[in-house]
This record gives sequence, structure tokens and C-alpha cells, in this order.
Amino acid sequence: MVNFTLALLTSAARLSKASFVRKTRKTAICQEKFLFSLLKTHQETEFGKENCFKEIKTVKQFQEAIPILTYSGYEKYVERIARGEQNVLTSDPVVYFNQSSGSTGKQKLIPVTKRVRKVRSRVTQQSLGFMTDAAIKHGLEIGKMLLTTSIQIRDRTSGGIAYGTSSVGDLRNMDFLYRQVFVHPYDALKPADSTARNYVCLLFALGNPQMRVIGANFPILALQLADYLERYAEDLIQDIENGTIASWLKLEPEVRQILEKQWNKSPQRAAELRSILQSEGTLTPKMAWKNLSWIITARGGTSDFYFERFNQYFGDTPVFGGIYAASEATFGIYEDFNSDGTILAIDSGFFEFIPSDEWEKEEPKTVLAHEVEVGKYYRIVVTNYSGLYRYDIGDVVEILGFYEQAPIIVFRHRVGGLLSATSEKTNEFHATQVIQQLQKEFDLPLANYCITLSENEIPPHYLLNIELLPNHPLNDSEKFLAAFDKKMQQANVSYEDKRRNNILPPPRLRILAPGSFATVRQRLLQRGIPDSHLKIPHINEDRKFLVGLDIEQEVKLSELERVGIRD
Repeated sequence: MVNFTLALLTSAARLSKASFVRKTRKTAICQEKFLFSLLKTHQETEFGKENCFKEIKTVKQFQEAIPILTYSGYEKYVERIARGEQNVLTSDPVVYFNQSSGSTGKQKLIPVTKRVRKVRSRVTQQSLGFMTDAAIKHGLEIGKMLLTTSIQIRDRTSGGIAYGTSSVGDLRNMDFLYRQVFVHPYDALKPADSTARNYVCLLFALGNPQMRVIGANFPILALQLADYLERYAEDLIQDIENGTIASWLKLEPEVRQILEKQWNKSPQRAAELRSILQSEGTLTPKMAWKNLSWIITARGGTSDFYFERFNQYFGDTPVFGGIYAASEATFGIYEDFNSDGTILAIDSGFFEFIPSDEWEKEEPKTVLAHEVEVGKYYRIVVTNYSGLYRYDIGDVVEILGFYEQAPIIVFRHRVGGLLSATSEKTNEFHATQVIQQLQKEFDLPLANYCITLSENEIPPHYLLNIELLPNHPLNDSEKFLAAFDKKMQQANVSYEDKRRNNILPPPRLRILAPGSFATVRQRLLQRGIPDSHLKIPHINEDRKFLVGLDIEQEVKLSELERVGIRD
């Protein structure tokens, strides 16, 4: 049944991919067709009537009729839909709201209809097609997957519409065949408690030594999964040996009952895992599943920082990005393993791109998908079936090349994710590049980091807040800080200009106590951010973001080092 199901799914996915590839050969035509089909579908909505969708006959007329908007431009409509009104932004009934994570700003509610789900499902199939062909090309075996993402909805609006993260919506909408891909029962995703959910998913996965794929929304979650495995290895092995599920887990009674009926002991597998644990002193995913084929998790943006630690837990297991998406839209499809570039998802939305020299303008001009230039940076604008028209999500993408006529894009950073002491606009991409280089140069993997600004000085100092891993001391903190300053100047020319002209004061280093970023994570969870979508920002303009954390050491640059940097 398992092999047949996988064969059926992958065969359908490869056909979906082939259809998508044909569209990329006529990107401009595909995009225009998508736009006018959408406008016709939504022309009788309140928004469609307000903006005279019926009269729009060209792309230029569409651009002239509707300004580029952020979420605030749609919020009043969304609030009405949440109260139960229909035919406001979309002609189809809204059946769910994607709730943005809120880790980089205010949480948003994005309308989801059955048509939206159908589009998302098609993109997922296309992605699976690319992944399947890539696996065949690299000689990787396809098999069952471990995923620990929650399927708990957050709540319901006053109009009775459920809302939660986009991944929750996708998983709850998943059909029977796709659920067979999991190495664990679908019910293992039901526990509300994060530890319990990760534990039971790991338990069922460990029972199958031929498990092939690990899925995680973000790389940090893959590392946390590895941490759960390491931390609870002995308990997990004991449960495998005895056919039990740890009594101390915070499992809902009905969920425990369902899972216990599907769980069987495996003394032989327990003995194998215990032998590894005793000989190696730890248990990592690569040790537990020697034939692990690949990991599916987000690439681009700040992911590279976490990938630096992947080898310790996953060896050289390749990583596939899956889909570049957000709560608001699906943007790109990954083509191959270990690649950050995504092919623009040209049949999931109508896309426009704001060139960097237009970002500060009140009414910026845009270029279309087939008009972008390789090597340039753009803010991406989307129109889709969620009722978002010329929506500026704030994502900055770089154009890496073209797949047929469709651009290959990579997410670099969010427009709102900027750090400026004196208008130098350091972004997460700058920070990630610098920290990657520092980790290699000093052979110092970090537990985590966040760059903030000091509270009381004008202009403020950059504060490089880092948490060290156990048994990885920083032996020359001043040299490390000096290197950070130098590399930051190389990464961001505006930072360099302001440092060299003494407009920007020298940065400082703060070494935080162990467990500091675990505390930050708990704070974000308490704000209501779902654990499966939680992203700890690596730059933050909130000067109180890390307030209350214990600082083990604060380092300032000596006069000698300051001179050395400027020479």
C-alpha cells in the first residue's frame, strides 16, 4: 500500500510539474491569463465593483485602477469578512483565515477559499514533481516522511470562521493519500503541547529505520527536532522496547488512546538504537536513520545561519526548499536540492516587481515577471485569489536567472527587517552573511544571535548579542568584535561610510548566558506566535527586545583596534 501510494503521488506530481514547465515557456501569456481570469471571477465582489474590474482590459489599466497596498489597505475588508460577510474581497466563500506568524510584525488574517486551496494544492504537486525528479537525478530513494507541525486551529472569528497558520490549514485540508506519506499517524500531529507532539512523532518515526525524509517549516525547527531526539533518547528507546508512550507527556486523553492503539513495541529496534546511544554517547537523526534521503525546510533569507549546524545532526543530507510561500501567497517552487533559487509560481498569482530605485516613492512603478533583470533586487507584489490585489508583502527578492522565461527568485529579507542607527539600513541578509563568515573564520558555531541597538546613546551602538554553544568558548572576544565590524563594513557600504566618517559609533559585543534564546522563544510563544512558525529575528530595532537577559560579558573595541579597522 505504501509503495503504491508513493508511486501514485509521485506520478501525478511529475505530470503536474511537466504542465508547469510548459507554462514557463510562455510566462507573459500565463501571467496575463491568470490576471484576467481572476478579475472576471471577482468582478461582482464589493472590491471588484469599487474598482471597476469589468472595465479593465489591459495590465496597464489594472495598474492604473488599483494602487499598491500593504495589509492596512485590506484590513477593514478582512474585519468584515471575519464577522461573517461574504463577497467582499472574493466571490467564493471564505472558509479559513491564514494567520501570519507575527514574529516580524503585526499578525494578519488572510482569506482562504476552496479555490485558494486548490491553487496551493497544485503548487504543492508541482513542487513534489521537481523534488521527485531531483531525487531520481541524485539517486536518492523516496520514502515516508517525519513532520511535527501542529494541526491545531488557533480559534474562530466572531463570524465562526476558523483561523490558524497556513501550514495548519494545508495539513487539515490534506486528502487521505497524502496522509499516508507520513511515517507516523496523522493523529500524532494533534497534541497541542509542542514537546508531546514532537515526542510522539519521533517515537513512531524511530520505529521505522527506513524513514527517508524529515520535514520542518524552518531550519531552526529541524534543529529543535534533533534536540528533542538527543534529550529524550533514553525515554524514546524505552517506549520502543516496551510498546508504551511516556506517561509524563502532556497528551490529550483521547489522542493518547488513539495513538496507543496504533503503537507496537519493537525490542530489536530499541536494542539497535540503544547500542548507538551507548557507543556514540548521543543519538542524532543521521545515526537513527542511516538511509535518510533529504530534509525539506525553508531556504534563503536567514536559513544559512542554521544550516551551519546541520552537519552535526544530519551529516551531508541534502536539503530541499519545497515552496517559497507566506500566509499571503505562494511565490516560488524550488527546482533542486541545496539550491536557494525558486522558480516564480506563475500560475498561483499575478506578480509585479518594484525596482530598488522606486522603493521610496509614494506611487512606485513596477516591472512584470518577464521584465526583471538578473542580479537586481526587487520588492515583490502579488495579486491572487485570496482577494489581495497589488499586495506588497514587503519581501525583497534577488533575481538569480531564468527557468525558460520565468524568473528564478531568492528571498533575501523583509523591508521592515532593517536596523538603522543613522539611516544605514542594515538588513538580515547583511547580518547573515557576516555571521556565516565569522563562524567559519573563528571556528565558532553559535547557538543563536541577534543584532540590536543600544538604548541610551545618540547615535546608538550596534549590539551583537550572541549565545555560545557548550564547549565552544570564544577565546578572543575583541578580535571577534573587530572582525564583525570589518565584515559589516564590507557587507553594507552605507554602514562602512558612516563608520569611516565617525557618524556611527563602534559596535559592542554581548555574550549572553546559556539558554537566553530559549527564553526569547518562550516570550514570542507567549505573544501567541505558533511554535511551528516562530522565527527569531536576527536583527531587531526594538531596543528592549532582549531586555532582562543575563549578559555574561560585554566587549568594547579598544582604541588600537578602532584605528586598525579604519586603516
